[in-house]
Formats: sequence, C-alpha cells, structure tokens
Amino acid sequence: MLELRSVCKHFGGVAATDGVSLALPAGEAHALIGPNGAGKTTLLAQICGSLTPDSGDIFFEGRKITRDPQHRRVAAGLARSYQITSIFRRANVLDNLALAVQARSGTSFRFWRPVSAEKRLFEEARALAAEIGLGARLEVAAAALSHGEQRALEVGLALATRPKLLLLDEPMAGMGPEDSQRMVELIARLRGGLTLLLVEHDMDAVFRLADRISVLVNGRLIATDAPQRIKENAEVRKAYLGEEAIA
Repeated sequence: MLELRSVCKHFGGVAATDGVSLALPAGEAHALIGPNGAGKTTLLAQICGSLTPDSGDIFFEGRKITRDPQHRRVAAGLARSYQITSIFRRANVLDNLALAVQARSGTSFRFWRPVSAEKRLFEEARALAAEIGLGARLEVAAAALSHGEQRALEVGLALATRPKLLLLDEPMAGMGPEDSQRMVELIARLRGGLTLLLVEHDMDAVFRLADRISVLVNGRLIATDAPQRIKENAEVRKAYLGEEAIA
C-alpha cells in the first residue's frame, strides 16, 4: 500500500528524516513511535504531500507520488488527521461531515435548491457520524463539542474521503482516560478495513492497536517489528521506551 525509499528531509543542518525506508502492506495497522523531535510529524507531512522530500521516493499502491500535490493524494485514497484539531468550528457536526462528503464526491450544492435536498450526501454524513460515535450530536456546533469529540469529528472528516490509507497524527493528544478509550475503540473498529499509520505517544494504545511498530529516533528508523519484539529490543529500550516502561 505504501513504500518509502530512503526519504530525507533537512531543515538547515538538521536531518528531520534521514534515509527512512518503510513498507506497509494493505490492511496493516502500523504505529510510528519515537521521542519528541524524532521527525514523526515531518515524515507524515512528506507522505501526505504538505512537505516534499529533499531526496528519496514515496510510492502509494505501486505508483510514485513523491511530487504529487496533496489533493491528488487524497483523491487516490490517502487521508490524514492532524495534531492540532482542524474542523469547521462554527458548523454543526452534520454539516462538517456533509461538506467533507461533498468535497470528495466532486458535486456541488445546487444553487436554487435547499441544502436539505441533497439526501444521499446527508445520509452518508449521518452514517459517518454514527461510525465515529457522534450520531446523537448532529446539530451541535463543532466548537461546542468536547476535545475528544472534536478529535473524533476530525477522524470523521478524513473518513469522508473514503481513504485506503489513513494517517493519524497523535489522535489521543490532550485527551483524558475516557476520551482516549473511545478513540482507541474507534481506531480498533477501523483496523482491517483500511491501512493505518498511527503516530502516538500513548504506549498502551500503540501496543493494543498496532500489527507492527517502527521506532524513529533523530530522523532515523532504528527498528520495525511486531509489538512484543519492539518491547524486547535493547536498542529501543535504550533510545525511547526505557527499562521501567517495559518492566
């Protein structure tokens, strides 16, 4: 589904990503972990197209997308959520999702018809709201949602594009235990139905959700393996997780 070949990105003298090579098969839930400043978000930005690598190549379903703009990648089936929640705050939940569905479908609201006439569009938006746990919150303005609900809504906006590969950048950031648990349950429901690349600092969530884990330190991948083998990897223990975290 996704292949990175020696992807490098420098900012001045700092190598944010340094020769990163990685392959994700279709249907895999893959976690990318590492300390703050390791280059995780920079790597996601290169995959989704908001940053262009200085060298190396990115392939999606076997086609090189290294220089493709973001909208072309979204149309091909690659979507992303962000560390900082990005939603239409003044619109309600239903309209947020309807706008995302409309953007994907390529249709536009007919000028001389009421928006409510777009039945199929809103049916899909309601189905998405139910899938992300906001089926009872359709008329609530996005700004009035809890932080956890806003994060779920952003995932819904990404799902509206009908992605094959979904990049999730710290979806549990800033959440309390209850909201984190709901997000873990949502991501667990998505597993298998599409390919997931998850950046997350909540290790309990990572080890519960991931089929494989890659560890990024100072822009370089130091390990990619199954969760249990990552726990046992001495280099990972030293560089990131720490002996106490593994005990």
